[in-house]
Amino acid sequence: MAAKIKKGDKVVILAGRDKGKTGEVTKVLPTEDRVVVAGVNVVKRHTRATQTEQGGIIEKEASIHVSNVAVADPKTGEATRVGFKTEDGKKVRVAKSSGEVIDV
Repeated sequence: MAAKIKKGDKVVILAGRDKGKTGEVTKVLPTEDRVVVAGVNVVKRHTRATQTEQGGIIEKEASIHVSNVAVADPKTGEATRVGFKTEDGKKVRVAKSSGEVIDV
């Protein structure tokens, strides 16, 4: 199945403590159906010091399930569903709400 959310997409968070926030997808985990979004779902990890790294409390982004994320419409910036269409023999992603092409 084609990927509806890709690395670099602007997305809107639909559920959870960060509901309503927007961010850019930094990593996609397709086998787990999860994505990592910059500045969203930030967790604190207590790390032990190693020879190369200093120990302490580190903040990092945790993954969020794909069902809790929607692509932001390029026209309005609101959450939209993604469809597919062929243009010039190429399959492109299209925002369902505005019909705007997401892939550039």
